[in-house]
Amino acid sequence: MAFADTLMAHTDADVVIVDRRHRPGGHWLDAYPFVRLHQPSAYYGVESRTLGNDHIDEHGPNAGFYERASAAEICDYYSRVLDENLLPTGRVRFFGMSEHRGWDGNGHLVVSLLDGSETVVKPRRKIVDATYVQSEIPSLHIPRFTVEPGVTLVPPNGLVDLGEPAGRFTVIGAGKTAIDTCVWLIEAGVDPDRIRWIRGRDPWQFDRNFTQPMDLVASYMRLQARWVEAAAAAENGRDFARRLENAGVFVRIDPGVEPLAFRGATVSPREIDALRTIEHVVRPGRVRSIGRTTVSTDANDVPSSPREVYVDCTAAGIPPAPARRVFAPGHITIQYVAVGFLPWCAATIAFVESTGLDDEEKNWLCPPVVFSGDVADLARLAYVAIRGQVARVRHEAVGPWNAASRLNPARAAPDHVDNADVAESLAFMIEHTPKALNNLERVTNHRRARPPKTPNGTISTERTNLR
Repeated sequence: MAFADTLMAHTDADVVIVDRRHRPGGHWLDAYPFVRLHQPSAYYGVESRTLGNDHIDEHGPNAGFYERASAAEICDYYSRVLDENLLPTGRVRFFGMSEHRGWDGNGHLVVSLLDGSETVVKPRRKIVDATYVQSEIPSLHIPRFTVEPGVTLVPPNGLVDLGEPAGRFTVIGAGKTAIDTCVWLIEAGVDPDRIRWIRGRDPWQFDRNFTQPMDLVASYMRLQARWVEAAAAAENGRDFARRLENAGVFVRIDPGVEPLAFRGATVSPREIDALRTIEHVVRPGRVRSIGRTTVSTDANDVPSSPREVYVDCTAAGIPPAPARRVFAPGHITIQYVAVGFLPWCAATIAFVESTGLDDEEKNWLCPPVVFSGDVADLARLAYVAIRGQVARVRHEAVGPWNAASRLNPARAAPDHVDNADVAESLAFMIEHTPKALNNLERVTNHRRARPPKTPNGTISTERTNLR
């Protein structure tokens, strides 16, 4: 939706959207009922429409931070984007409950999942694949371990429909879904002693204090500056993460265990405090099987108990998909081109497509950022993300768009340059980003990237503001 919205605003293209679901919303339509965005609503969704009211919560677990939408709010939002923003243009068609079956010799075949009727679409420009880095859905996820008959295994959605009280809960997984589930159980009144958490590898998380936009944008600018500072000195991915922890940007759940995973999730100090009350933690190892009396991991076996409810939180929020060229002849593959913030990434790809540059130039501006899940790869992830961001903000057309985009967490920075943290962070990034790139090239053995040649020389590299 973010791609289509931005493309419509900056080109005269017609867009056909094919979706297996009955309405827009993607994985949010199948989300567990207590899920919320991990990022503020203020920079989620599409460019042309605000999500929520851009206010700071005064009460509850999110107090002091910008509001974070629920799944229901997000689904309603995307329906309104389609019905009130896109369809009225007359240039968008939406095929819900339909599936793209590929090229049939005459065009691309779209098949209705309701009655099997077929529609042939002949794209005049490009096919856009928005599924390549899509999340696995917890409620539809098939566990990668065996479960003995009689064992109660549910996705997070099933917690609100239990037929009888559980004797104990065992949460399996270490990502955003597992964190949400553990926090929800505790806030619902479950004694932490009745929660067991099987997490094969502890994850690094962003502290939510550093991801705030608008009037709190100084926090995000500090994050960027500290990210660059760590990148300029780190010797490897693990060292990079430790430096971010020392700067307050990264947090770990267990102070005594070094995390080995990174998937880009954010947590608040309140959530970390809640998670640390869970003392029954099983690590290392992935679950191989769950029986009535024993849970087997690839490291050891642990006992189970009667009336135990297992919660499967092992669906991959960000799958470790190998990088593909975003732009290819007749084809666009939407991927991450920044650290997180997929709507911003999709909108960025759409705007870059609108510039009319050739594929080589567009790919220079949009190198794919791959989330392998391993902290060892964090230095390489950081290099690609910084290199891509520098290229975009220096581009004469993409730079101004990027700075003003609603989906850019830093868009309010120009309005707060009188804030010392904002001014100092900007100055630090301008001075130290070249050092960061040089160091990351060294520690990752990354071949130095050069901008492609164009008929008028190389892509402009005159802009230096790193927002």
